[in-house]
Amino acid sequence: MQDAIDKAAALVEAHKYIRRFEGKTVVVKVGGSIMDEPATLDSLIQDICFMDAVGMRPVLVHGGGKGITEAMKQAGLEAQFVQGRRYTDERTLAIAEHVLVRDINAGIVKRIRELEHKSMGLNSLGSCVTFARRLFLEGDAGRRVDIGYVGEIESINGELVQALVDAQHIPVIAPIARDPSGGKLNVNADSVAGHVAAAVGAEKLVLVSDTHGIRLSEDVNDLASHLTKAQIEELVSKGIISAGMLPKVEASFIALEGGVAKTHIIDGRIPHSLLLEVYTEKGIGTEIVL
Repeated sequence: MQDAIDKAAALVEAHKYIRRFEGKTVVVKVGGSIMDEPATLDSLIQDICFMDAVGMRPVLVHGGGKGITEAMKQAGLEAQFVQGRRYTDERTLAIAEHVLVRDINAGIVKRIRELEHKSMGLNSLGSCVTFARRLFLEGDAGRRVDIGYVGEIESINGELVQALVDAQHIPVIAPIARDPSGGKLNVNADSVAGHVAAAVGAEKLVLVSDTHGIRLSEDVNDLASHLTKAQIEELVSKGIISAGMLPKVEASFIALEGGVAKTHIIDGRIPHSLLLEVYTEKGIGTEIVL
């Protein structure tokens, strides 16, 4: 009986948020080890379908997880890094595209449809909505460092994404972009999500990964539930925010400066973390505002 009462109470708490976000677009980016845990990823997809069912308009952007690295190993390729970034030659790009588009993107779309929701994959082998230019790093004496077929986002076809959302489809976007000459570039999925959120005027951007959120110190329990852009910049300058968290805060800034009200960084390994962050008062990760 108590379990049933608790569920009813949760629904009552969620009700006001369901009403508040009805018809609003939320961009969800999934990455990290979540991509390598089928049960966790499936649970997240079900939560996204729930959001769709109660009137929110989700857009899903995904990364690749360890699948790309494993596929490269099977092809006899060893990952090379330049200034901490993976060098991407033609063979590496072809493998990344196969894993991201034919395996992950197609699999997510298939699962959403199995759950009786409408979905369409937006990727480099079909309707591509991400456009980028080659990314060069800065070397000694101002020299440009070539890291291969890696890009930085130049524009998003927000009209196509919005048209699908308006038609009550869940767009699923893979992070392979087109360049001005029609070629393809591997781009950071966090960055894609930030630009997509800005392009469609999303209410929220939620970055789902394998981290609880942003810490205020080295203490793993020192989690910030709410931060401003200025506070985050101070944490970056102190070196508290670094490495893998940097692309996430950069994506958050892109979204916020593009008009998105709030961004969130949450741990997808926690059951229903996406719903807990969106539909409860306390939330579960780090909320970021300007």
